[in-house]
Amino acid sequence: MQEIAPHVYIETAFPGVTLGAINWPHGLIQIDTPFRPEDIRSWRAELMTMSGGIDRLLINLDAHFDRTLGSRQVECMIVGHEKMAQIFHDRPITFKAQTIETGAEWELYNGIGSIRWAAPEITFSNRLEIYWDANPMILEYHPGPSNGAIWVYLPVEKVIFLGDAVVPNAPPFLANADLIAWKESLALLSQPELRNCTLISGRGGLITYEQVKEQVRFLEKVEHQLEKIDEKTNPDEIERSITHLLKSFEFPPEKMAHYSLRLRWGLQHYVTRHAHPSQETPEE
Repeated sequence: MQEIAPHVYIETAFPGVTLGAINWPHGLIQIDTPFRPEDIRSWRAELMTMSGGIDRLLINLDAHFDRTLGSRQVECMIVGHEKMAQIFHDRPITFKAQTIETGAEWELYNGIGSIRWAAPEITFSNRLEIYWDANPMILEYHPGPSNGAIWVYLPVEKVIFLGDAVVPNAPPFLANADLIAWKESLALLSQPELRNCTLISGRGGLITYEQVKEQVRFLEKVEHQLEKIDEKTNPDEIERSITHLLKSFEFPPEKMAHYSLRLRWGLQHYVTRHAHPSQETPEE
C-alpha cells in the first residue's frame, strides 16, 4: 500500500482494479474492491491495521464486474451513481462465474464462485460531498467509460481517482462507452484548479497528465476506426481495426489475446448499441 497524500492510500498489488483507502478521523473510506476471495481477505486485514474512526464506507467508481464482485464481502455502506444502482437492479440477484469473454480481468481467474451483488445504498445524480474530516471529499458524475462512472476528488489533498477514464498501457472497455462525453470529461483535467492534481487510474495507479493526453488520442483513433465499421461490416474489418488499435500500447505478448478479445467485444457491442439505441448492451 502506498501513501500518495496525508491519510490517502492506493493499492495496486491485486489483480483487477486500483484500490483506494482514505483514513479519516470519522472512519475509513474505501474505493473499489478486489474480486478474488483471498485478495478481499488480505485487503481487509491490511486495512484493519489503520487507526482512525470506526465507521466504514465503500465507493464504487462504476458497476464493472472487476470492481464490484467483491463489494458485498467488504460489509459496509456502499456509495455509487444512481445509474449504477439501476444497473444492479437489472442484473440477476446472484452472479455465477461462467465463460464470458469480454476481456475483463476477472475472467482470467478461477475460484470466484457464486456472488450476491451489493447495490449502492447511497446514490446521487451529479455531485455528492462527504465530510468525514475537516476537508471534503467530492464525488462527481463523469460519463464516458460506462454508465454511472464517477470520479472521487479530494480538493485539499489535490488527488483525483479517475476510475476507467484513463487506462494506461491497455485498451479500455468500449461496449458501454460514450466517446464524446469521455473526451469532454478528460478535457476538464486541463482546468487550472485540476492541473496539478495527483491522478489515479482505476487500472494503473499513479498516472501523468501526458497519459491523459494519450487516452484522448486513443479515443480519437477509436472514433476513426468506427467510421469504417457498421453492423454489416465484414469481420475482417473489425480484426484489422483491433490490430491497428493495439499498436497504441506496449504490453507483454501473453496479453495479446486477452486485449484483442476486449477490443473485439467492445467494438462489436458499441456498433450494435449505436445502430439500435434502444437495445441494451451486455455488460463488460
